[in-house]
Amino acid sequence: MIDYSPFWKTLGNSDENWYTLTTKHHMSHSTLHRLKHGKDISMKTLNDLCRILNCEIGDMCRYVASEDDQKL
Repeated sequence: MIDYSPFWKTLGNSDENWYTLTTKHHMSHSTLHRLKHGKDISMKTLNDLCRILNCEIGDMCRYVASEDDQKL
């Protein structure tokens, strides 16, 4: 399972917020809603957020093993 909780900490430590991501950087509300609720987002979105927040991908998300993961 991909955990996006590092994103919220990174966002909190930046000069950006939900409002600036949606207005200044044109991120959709649905994308931020998906992040908030741990839903899938695209690698392009992660790339854009890393550029906006000037951070590494590890500052955005982390992998956490879960029994709810799909079977391989």
